[in-house]
Amino acid sequence: MANTDVRLQLFSGNNFTNRRIVLRRGGVAVRDLGAFRFDNILSSFRLRNVSTTDSVTLVLFSRINFQGSIRIFRGSQNVSNLGNFNNLTSSLILVGRNLTNSQIQQIQSTGRPPRDILVIRQ
Repeated sequence: MANTDVRLQLFSGNNFTNRRIVLRRGGVAVRDLGAFRFDNILSSFRLRNVSTTDSVTLVLFSRINFQGSIRIFRGSQNVSNLGNFNNLTSSLILVGRNLTNSQIQQIQSTGRPPRDILVIRQ
């Protein structure tokens, strides 16, 4: 299963510093990062799919419940600074496959993540 190979490290500081949260599987939707006391403090992250490096999608939302402005990241990558999205993330979706733009738009318009993933609420 692709989601078991996904790794995400979230950092509150630029350049992978300060407070860190680690997710060791994909297929996760966090409706409100306040559940981890991480609302509006995400500044950098490391994203990986250890078996298939290009089969992973991370979607960051500026509001809870997958609403507001979004940033989409596909494929394994390290982002040391979120730039104009720094300290704005309030919810996220992480999956071990590539979500299409239309799938992401549907999530945003309905507030419902894909069916096959774990949803974390506050």
